[in-house]
Amino acid sequence: MQKSVTAVVQSLDPELPIANVKTMDQVIHDSLQNDRFNTLLFGTFAVLALLLAALGIYGVMSFIVAQRTHEIGLRMALGAGTSRVLKDVLKEGLFTASIGLVLGIAGAYLVGRAMQGMWFGVGAIDLVALSAVTATLLLAALVACLIPARRASSVDPMVALRQE
Repeated sequence: MQKSVTAVVQSLDPELPIANVKTMDQVIHDSLQNDRFNTLLFGTFAVLALLLAALGIYGVMSFIVAQRTHEIGLRMALGAGTSRVLKDVLKEGLFTASIGLVLGIAGAYLVGRAMQGMWFGVGAIDLVALSAVTATLLLAALVACLIPARRASSVDPMVALRQE
């Protein structure tokens, strides 16, 4: 395309200087290159942060379950079913994650307010994006709590009681 445009202009007036001829699509593509890179970079960091958060929740919940193995075994020996133990461990993990989400939403609002004064057209909070992030984080917390919760619900009461 560039050669044909250059050839047509040169055939009309060979004195005209022609350099760096681009179509409008190429100009738009080139102008958005930095935005694409920044989006990819921030998206990669967001996925990495989500994985680290889920790994941290998993580690904490695994530690709590390991510390409470004796208590869980005693509860199961006294008649608590596996579903009750599973529900209790999930409830504890999701409660902790919910506190973190509330604090995170408050922080996101404060950062949004600060950004509102710095850039044109930026609102204090985007409810759709915030809802999607909240749902994703809660899902990650649920998955991270599920493995230790299943491990806790499969504790043999006799083995747990003999540990002490």
